[in-house]
Amino acid sequence: MAPRRAATKAAAPAADTKPAVKKNASKAAAPKKVAAPKAAASKRAAPAPAPPADESESDASEVEEEEADVADGTDEVDEAPAPAPTKAKRAAPKKAAPAKKPTKAAAAAAAAAATNGDKKTTAAKAKPQRRGAQGGNKAREKAKQEAAPKKAAAPKKVAAPKKEKPVTLLKRNAVLNHAPTAKLDVFVFGEGSSGELGLGSKKVDGKKPIDVKRPRINHHLGADKVGVVALACGGMHAVALTHDNRILTWGQNDDHALGRDTNWDGGVRDIDDEESDDDDDDDSGMNPHESTPGEVNMSVLHPDAKITAVAACDSASFVLTDDGYVYAWGTFRGTDGVIGFTDNIRIQPTPALIPEVRNITRLAAGANHVLAMDKDGKVFTWGAGGQFQLGRRTIARRGHHAEAGLKPEPCGRFTKKHYAVDVSAGSYHSFYIDNNGQVWGWGLNNFSQTGLSDRAGVSEAMIERPTMVASLEDKKVKQVSAGVHHSIACTKDGKVLTWGRIDGHQTGLKKDFFTEDNAIFDDDDPTNGKPRILKEPTVLPDLEATFVAAGTDNNFSITSDGKVYSWGFSTNYQTGQGQIDDVEEPTPIDNTALRGRKVVWAGAGGQYSVVVAPHDDKAVNGN
Repeated sequence: MAPRRAATKAAAPAADTKPAVKKNASKAAAPKKVAAPKAAASKRAAPAPAPPADESESDASEVEEEEADVADGTDEVDEAPAPAPTKAKRAAPKKAAPAKKPTKAAAAAAAAAATNGDKKTTAAKAKPQRRGAQGGNKAREKAKQEAAPKKAAAPKKVAAPKKEKPVTLLKRNAVLNHAPTAKLDVFVFGEGSSGELGLGSKKVDGKKPIDVKRPRINHHLGADKVGVVALACGGMHAVALTHDNRILTWGQNDDHALGRDTNWDGGVRDIDDEESDDDDDDDSGMNPHESTPGEVNMSVLHPDAKITAVAACDSASFVLTDDGYVYAWGTFRGTDGVIGFTDNIRIQPTPALIPEVRNITRLAAGANHVLAMDKDGKVFTWGAGGQFQLGRRTIARRGHHAEAGLKPEPCGRFTKKHYAVDVSAGSYHSFYIDNNGQVWGWGLNNFSQTGLSDRAGVSEAMIERPTMVASLEDKKVKQVSAGVHHSIACTKDGKVLTWGRIDGHQTGLKKDFFTEDNAIFDDDDPTNGKPRILKEPTVLPDLEATFVAAGTDNNFSITSDGKVYSWGFSTNYQTGQGQIDDVEEPTPIDNTALRGRKVVWAGAGGQYSVVVAPHDDKAVNGN
């Protein structure tokens, strides 16, 4: 199954001071000029750049402050008002030498000039200066200011908006993967209250978009207009790839798992309002932008790149390109809340490259971790690792109790003689199948969900590193799928095996099948207790399959002729059988929508499920 930076500017240099304007000097010696004060810079200093993030460990408090803007999709710098210019200290004037007493002739000439001169001349020019007084300095300064051209005040500079970083196009690798081409009809069922069914927010043909009891074709994903070719189910959202290389998402977007803006100004419906009539209300009250499939902007990709596969966790989504690159968005969560998308990014709102992995050919996603297999069969893991679902030890991030390994790293030693050919993931455990057909499991094992009975029944039981599942050694397993506490597999010859938790009928076996040899009972009493854990993989009788899928606590198997069977926990109609009671044994899903159709794939999230059939078989079967 399927898991928010600002450009700084240097402060401008202080404005150059204007040189003093020369005046016609009188015969009397003028006192020395006082240095003009320098103009203070009015521009505010730019904020200092943030310190670089630690490569090995990131401080959660620093990361949250730095990346809150990333989560909002903005990088704004608050405009603080510029500080008032500071007054420069005036250099104390040197004591002026006593002026010589003017002669009578000079005094008469000065009086005549004052009488016949320009009446507009200021008093400061005509009036004799007082000896050694500060007032003389002030008069000269005022005269200079009047004589000099006034300098226009520089406009206050506003911080320029942050420019988007240009997209760096990756060098194209050799083509490794090919996208499916068959257009699919998509059938959905289950609760859907978080929009995960993709049916929109209103009734269509009198049918509500929630609590869908049996498979219903999704009218927003019509094969003729949309043409879905691949799907992935996350916990409460889904991702689809179309035939024309587009990505669509729908469901809950609290942690940006949809990779697009779903803001909505609509109202909120009061589910406790007794006066409302659910059957008569055409609008469910869900956010239509979440509950309706919408396109993700994938411009981050190389123009020639083709998407070939999709995967989904509880709060993150992933796509794989034909040349082996992986792009993702959203975040990983742990028991204490959000762990992060990378060591430096808390939540990634739009698609971004995962640079540490190249040449990838397979993806698998658990609740909050991911597996990626490269062309050489090496398996990389990243995400939450508190239950050893990464298959390697991780360093606990400061401020978080949950261990996280947000940088992809190999989960074991792979060589030319030992390499993986397929990967799969449950909520908290993982698998790969090697080149010799052996299954390797690791992670949470409290219900023996890895297929290894080590400490099964102990609440903290975990398998720290990939370990070969001996009980599957000779079974020729071709596919493994996993839920929360159980797993399912099918072999090359069509057998179906299940193991793990029993109490929700996840294993699809009758109660009388379990014994003290193959199961663990409540209170360790097979006589009076209820069977709790099926310790090892066990073949389901009278069932064959070419494909299997595990939901949280339910399962699907598909036969070679396209019939789909389901069983397990069904409280939210996720089995598609039209009931909320558990479905004890594998049971064919038979309703008008699927009758005569050849189902080729099934997937499930927390409270919903999806099955698909090629659109072309509709004409063949006359439906």
